[in-house]
Amino acid sequence: MYLSLSVRVAESFTNKRISTVPLADIANTANHAGYRALCMRASVVAADADAARQAAVLATVKRRGLSISMVTPDFAVPENSPEGPAVLRNIEPALDLCEQLECDLIRVCLKAEPDIEAAQRASDQARERGIRLAHQCHTQSLFETIEGCLNVCRRIGRPNFGLIYEPANLALCGQPYGREAIERLADVIFNVYLQNHTPDPQGTLMMDTWSQGRIPTTLHRFTDPGGIDMAAVILGLKDIDYTGSVTLHHTQLDVVSPLEAAANSAGFLLELMASGQPC
Repeated sequence: MYLSLSVRVAESFTNKRISTVPLADIANTANHAGYRALCMRASVVAADADAARQAAVLATVKRRGLSISMVTPDFAVPENSPEGPAVLRNIEPALDLCEQLECDLIRVCLKAEPDIEAAQRASDQARERGIRLAHQCHTQSLFETIEGCLNVCRRIGRPNFGLIYEPANLALCGQPYGREAIERLADVIFNVYLQNHTPDPQGTLMMDTWSQGRIPTTLHRFTDPGGIDMAAVILGLKDIDYTGSVTLHHTQLDVVSPLEAAANSAGFLLELMASGQPC
């Protein structure tokens, strides 16, 4: 497995449409901190960006010796809005962006039963171009629970459709997220997102879920105790011989600068990944 840095770290926690740090600075930090890839989002380049912008983004990333681990092609997908599944019904622009960025994985969104058939059609189109689609373990989606993740992936039934395993959202939905959960999800894990916010009765950040209602949460730094058990996550990924990207997908509410937080988190995660059996 290898580290990837999401450009999410340069977005506001509450506004996913604005990147506050130039891409070149994000890429420089990633390169120096030990990340091998960037996870690209619409705050930097979207499917409707012109070809020159798309080419410039790829060139900036490659100049720093990095690749692109995944593409999120519009704002509606990460915002998990009712418009999120629209990408499934018009997947070609996202496929074009993914190819332009020399990537093979696109994040998508499913909110309701009809989206399953749309995901099947989109997966078939993507497979023709050697591209995979993945959905994050996410609140207020068909992927809130482990059973939900497995059930929807089974029903879509396409080898190029899978899961972005993300333990914090599972925890918010009252789900286990450690080694046993990872083992159950092993066959459908295409990517890994890591955030560090957890349910907390004293928390001040409110998160809405379908399965648990409105949940107070607390955001933690990766190097602080009390958050997601990252050691258990990394061990679980080693147990299933996971070789893909592990993406830091975490913003800090201005506790420290985004790039400082990304560098500090990389050191912590790389140490975990280097411990125990090789990964």
